[in-house]
Amino acid sequence: MRVMSTVAEQLRQAREAQHLTEQQIVEITKIRTDHLRALEEGNYDVFSAPVYIRGFVRGYAKLLKLDVPQIMAALDGELAQTTKFAEPPPLTEHPRGTVDFVMLQLSKVDFRMVLIGLGLVITLVAAVSVWAALRHRNPLRGLKPGVYQSTRGTTGDTLPLPTPAPHR
Repeated sequence: MRVMSTVAEQLRQAREAQHLTEQQIVEITKIRTDHLRALEEGNYDVFSAPVYIRGFVRGYAKLLKLDVPQIMAALDGELAQTTKFAEPPPLTEHPRGTVDFVMLQLSKVDFRMVLIGLGLVITLVAAVSVWAALRHRNPLRGLKPGVYQSTRGTTGDTLPLPTPAPHR
């Protein structure tokens, strides 16, 4: 019974079977030489994230005309066994609270539109306030009732009532 070789061994063996050098692969794929060697050695710790490993292996396997889905499945299995690239826990482990809900809703708000709306509301309130103040303004407010005093020496006279206009 033959043990399945690692992704690294499959890549290296396929390259050698096609008589391709590391330099030729580097020029075709644009993968750095140190990264190519790390892939062929199975030394995934050189990479900062699994997305780079997956991308390089996919491109390399396509170039070598290998079974890409089988290679990617094997790679996922190998990465799951590493501590550095094992899948992180799901992001939704913790139930969402009120603060999370409020922050999500606030992240959806277009604050430029809120500022424009707020400006319109303030302008409308100011206009209604000015209109109400001018409408109820009485220019005689604050004056005391006055008594007509003639300059001719008579005091205390009241003003005569106007004569009503004849009705037509």
